[in-house]
Amino acid sequence: MPMQYDFVTIDGSIVPRASNALLQHALDTYASEINKVAGVWRVFDDEHLSYRPHDRSMTVEDVLKHQLLSERRFFGEFLSGPEPPASQVLPSERRVAIYIDRLRDLAVPRFAFLATRPDQWWLERVPFFDVERERIWIFWRRVLHTAHHRTQLSVYLRLLNRPVPPTYGPTADATWSGADPTHSVEAAGR
Repeated sequence: MPMQYDFVTIDGSIVPRASNALLQHALDTYASEINKVAGVWRVFDDEHLSYRPHDRSMTVEDVLKHQLLSERRFFGEFLSGPEPPASQVLPSERRVAIYIDRLRDLAVPRFAFLATRPDQWWLERVPFFDVERERIWIFWRRVLHTAHHRTQLSVYLRLLNRPVPPTYGPTADATWSGADPTHSVEAAGR
């Protein structure tokens, strides 16, 4: 049985086909990453929003806000996509479920935009902070940045003694028939 997520906020049926089939994986991966982020976020309760494991760490809510704002910046400023004004990105209500809804609502319009970009658009070098990078590089940097903060919050969950949901495979808290994590030289040799 393949990996199943308990929670899906971006159903695959809403992900459009990319104009270049070789770029479909980018749209599919972005949808998958949004689902993984939402899956981690939903394990937090509203009272965890102010949790931070160290005085120098971000709070859970700081990370949620950063995710929404930095995605808006990546897609708006660096990828020149249509994005709402930054002042309209954050939800007015401080609840985990509302942050998840906002994550989804901001992500969904990006699929149509990305699906219609021509090949030369992806390869064009554009400003990225103080350097220039190809848009495809910037897109994948966004995915990696998202994975970084999702992992950060997974550590917070463990420290709070909350279950850590699967993202790329089983965790100590979630597994399934057929899961085959690579924890040995033997498994790595297959």
